[in-house]
Amino acid sequence: MTSGPVLAVEGLRKHFPVQIGLLRRTVAQVKAVDGVSFSIEAGETLCLVGESGCGKSTVGKLILRFLEPTEGRVVLNGVDITALDQDAMRAYRRHVQMVFQDPYASLNPRLTAGAIVGEPLENFDPMPASEREARVASVLERVGLRAEAMRRYPFEFSGGQRQRLGIARALVVSPDLIIADEPVSALDVSVQAQVLNLLMNLQDELKLTYLFISHDLGVVEHIGHRIAVMYLGRIVEIARKEAMFANPLHPYSQALIEAAPVPDPRVRRTRLVIEGDVPSPMNPPSGCRFHTRCPFAIARCREEEPVLREVLPGRTVACHLREDGRIEPLQA
Repeated sequence: MTSGPVLAVEGLRKHFPVQIGLLRRTVAQVKAVDGVSFSIEAGETLCLVGESGCGKSTVGKLILRFLEPTEGRVVLNGVDITALDQDAMRAYRRHVQMVFQDPYASLNPRLTAGAIVGEPLENFDPMPASEREARVASVLERVGLRAEAMRRYPFEFSGGQRQRLGIARALVVSPDLIIADEPVSALDVSVQAQVLNLLMNLQDELKLTYLFISHDLGVVEHIGHRIAVMYLGRIVEIARKEAMFANPLHPYSQALIEAAPVPDPRVRRTRLVIEGDVPSPMNPPSGCRFHTRCPFAIARCREEEPVLREVLPGRTVACHLREDGRIEPLQA
C-alpha cells in the first residue's frame, strides 16, 4: 500500500445524455455529478450528505465503476482505477466493496447465507471448500450472526440480520474501502443503532475505511469523522464533524443542520429556511448553483461559480461570502 489517502477522487463528472426520437438524438445532458473532489484517509469515515437527487449515490457507483465517469480520476492507494481495463478492474474490485441500501433486494433469495457471503471468496480468493466455509463462519460471527446461519436463506432473516449479511459479504475479502450507501435507512430506528454500532466496532477492530452515504444527519453525527455536503452534483463544504455541526460555513450546510429535528421538545432554535425547489441537473443555474434558494445571495453569486477552497485548516467551502475569512454564522 502506498502512502497517502486510501481514496482520492479528483474532478469526477458523470453526465447522462437525454435522447429523443427513433435516432436517439442527444438533446441535453443530466449533470448528475459535476466536478467532485475529495479524499479519505485510512481508518476514516467520510460521510457524503445531501438531499435526494444531489448525486451522492452516483458518486459511490462511479468509485466502484458500476458507472463509467464522463471525466475525472478515482485513485485507490495511488492507482488511477479509471484507466484500468476490464481484467485489471476485476482485481481492483476486491479492494472496494459496497453495503447496499436495501437489505431485502441486495441478497439473492435463491442462495443460502453461506453462499452469499462466500461468493466474493470464490471470485477473488479461491480456496478449498472447507477453508472457505470456516472463513465465512468466522465473518458471520464477527457481524453478530451464528455460524449455523450459513444454512438459512435470506427470507428467514429479519431486516437487520440481512444487513449484517450484507456487511459480512463486504468484509470477507478484507477490502481497503467499504462504500455504505444509506445502509440503515430501510431499518427500524432501534435496529439502525445496532447496525451503526456494529460498523463502528468493526472499524476500530479491523482499521476499516468507509465512504458513508446518507441523508440522515443524526446518523452522520453518530458515525462520521468528516462530512462532505453535496448540492446539485457538486460538493459545497467539507469539514470535521464537530466543526460542521458547531458552525456550518455554507448556507446550504447551515439549512440542512438546522432542519434536523431536536429530540428535546423544550429546545427552541431559529432555523434558516430555504425556499423553492432544487433546480434541474439538466439545466443548473449559472454562478453558484444554490443562489436561487439562498437568502444571502449577492450579484456575484448569480454570475460566478465559487471554487471549493480551504478557508480554515481542514475546512473547505465553495461560497463567495466566505472568501474573506468570515466564519461567523450567517443571519437572514
